[in-house]
Amino acid sequence: MSDFVDRVTVHVKGGDGGNGSAGVRREKYKPLAGPNGGNGGDGGSVIFVADRNTTSLLDFRFMPHRVADGGTMGLGDNKDGSKGADLILNVPCGTVVFDKKGRTPLADLRHPGDRFVAAAGGAGGLGNVALANKTRRAPGFALLGEPGEERDVVLELKSIADVALVGFPSAGKSSLIAAMSAAKPKIADYPFTTLVPNLGVVQAGSMRYTIADVPGLIPGASQGKGLGLEFLRHIERTEIIAHVIDCATLEPDRDPMGDYEALEHELAQYAGSLDLPLGAIPIAERPRVIILNKVDVPEAKELAEFVKPDFEKLGLKTFIVSTASHEGLKELGFALANLVTEMRAKVQEREDAAEEQRVVIKPLEDRQSARRAPAGRKGVLEFSIERKELEDASPLFVVTGTKPERWVMQTNFDNDEAVGYLADRLAKLGVEDELRRKGARPGDEVQIGRGDRAVAFDWDPAIAAGAEMLDGSQLGARGKDLRLETDNGYARRRTNAERREQYKAMMDAKTAVRAAMAAERAAGHWADPSIDDDRHDTTSLFGRGEEPEEPDDDGKDE
Repeated sequence: MSDFVDRVTVHVKGGDGGNGSAGVRREKYKPLAGPNGGNGGDGGSVIFVADRNTTSLLDFRFMPHRVADGGTMGLGDNKDGSKGADLILNVPCGTVVFDKKGRTPLADLRHPGDRFVAAAGGAGGLGNVALANKTRRAPGFALLGEPGEERDVVLELKSIADVALVGFPSAGKSSLIAAMSAAKPKIADYPFTTLVPNLGVVQAGSMRYTIADVPGLIPGASQGKGLGLEFLRHIERTEIIAHVIDCATLEPDRDPMGDYEALEHELAQYAGSLDLPLGAIPIAERPRVIILNKVDVPEAKELAEFVKPDFEKLGLKTFIVSTASHEGLKELGFALANLVTEMRAKVQEREDAAEEQRVVIKPLEDRQSARRAPAGRKGVLEFSIERKELEDASPLFVVTGTKPERWVMQTNFDNDEAVGYLADRLAKLGVEDELRRKGARPGDEVQIGRGDRAVAFDWDPAIAAGAEMLDGSQLGARGKDLRLETDNGYARRRTNAERREQYKAMMDAKTAVRAAMAAERAAGHWADPSIDDDRHDTTSLFGRGEEPEEPDDDGKDE
């Protein structure tokens, strides 16, 4: 198996954030002296870094799943969890990162040290110390850590070389790179010997540059014939294109000028579908060099000397060489070095000019650049609600938005107080008001988020914020911690029988609230403010739960 891999799919996942702690401080003579739970640590991120010492993507072929370390959970005594370590993955310079779903380019790691965060780590959950305030003095819950980002990306290597050797199969490209550098590619007397691109470093005096041997091209390579389509992308980053032409070929329908025109046609067809990086020179504008090879054969040398003036009339620098006798290789090496020096300066100027014109827009979702909405945009919703119909014709309301989806992932639904805190946050954001405006009724199904991380529940405005019962008592007041309830001065845990009894009472109260609201809605009382629906309601129009007084003879109240 070849040790060169230039395209691979990798599944990356950022580390999960650690959960916050709901610890309680314990002191002498004060068994429960307040909250002291620390925050969870943030998860590590998966980061690709361009490294000049890495030459292949082979490691990802054998290990395609990469996961960063997760953050640890918070502890008591105000101890925050530790942050998960970032997973640094080195890739060769010239690697392009694509999103597997849409094949959209995410990053172009062209220069050594370029970094791209492929999967961000999840944020750690807040502990009950951070959640405490003057109205919620002893939170009995903490927030869960957010899961890390997870997705599939495609890594595609586009070799960065100064000179690309292109030509028909068996034109002598591998022999040329072996003669000019220390590279040792496979050389044989049959077509398509080169199955992977080869890189070689050429030293010409004090100048050093790299050349790339691209597998042989044939007519139709840009449409997928032969091996050319798989490796044509390796010439996208080269500054100079050198045509290696076999002057000793025995095929009767081939000649040096015809080979050059056929290769240029394939390059033009392929260049039309390219999306070049910032500041790159289009392939059609890059300088060409003609290398007439195999002149150690007498007939080939005569042909090379005969066609050289024709190439020079086209403005192309032409060199007659032989990889067997090394004829003309020294002159070719120094000529390419001078041309590479000129092109490097030109490319750097284009990149600098393009960098100045580039406008960088940072997303608002970035934690580092997130800001509050301007005062003039207070009415702009930070979420969206879509109404759908289920199979049984019942409505489904799908809530999407950065904040609601993040809050749901942070909520421990086994804790009633945590659920009430989530309801408070959603109500403050305006989700419940928007649900009412969309026509949602108690008992309708509401889903927050999409995909695997979506959470669905029956909408019940009775548990929002105050969670008021019919008798005016609260289901679970914010800031109330059952662990702080004492019996004879000592903390006491509820028995299982008490838990079942309290749970049954809570469910009965919810059922009563739903039934009362349904009866009022059916009777149309909500639309008539003159009807006193609840005699115990202290906010009634008739005041403090008193019976309405009979009007006087003139129709006015006393």
